[in-house]
Amino acid sequence: RAPLLANLNLQTEMYAFLGGVSKKLGCPPIIIGGTADHVHLLCQLGRTISLADWVKELKRISSIWVKKRDPGLATFGWQSGYGSFSVSKSNLDTVRKYIADQKKHHKERSFQDEYRTLLRKHGLEWDEQYVWE
Repeated sequence: RAPLLANLNLQTEMYAFLGGVSKKLGCPPIIIGGTADHVHLLCQLGRTISLADWVKELKRISSIWVKKRDPGLATFGWQSGYGSFSVSKSNLDTVRKYIADQKKHHKERSFQDEYRTLLRKHGLEWDEQYVWE
């Protein structure tokens, strides 16, 4: 995991771009945030696209965009996997705040620690060998 979104202008543009692509795919974004090395996108999943296809298209289209926008990022690529969690309406504000506070949150703990905690909290199993590829 490389901090390829360390440039704050690029980060802001990437979030806006991802939001636009998500909307065009029928999945209106609620909030997008993250840090230099990962992105959180909370959206309402559309009725006509599967989660896997949505992620695949977001990654494909945004990879092309970022390489054209900044030739210095010609090797940019998203990791092969992704994490996805459904959110109940009653937890929407909590998740929205969590995403909005990513930069502050990650001053205290790494993405890896954050993800492990989330997986443990929800009783999900994982293999360290594969989860970070």
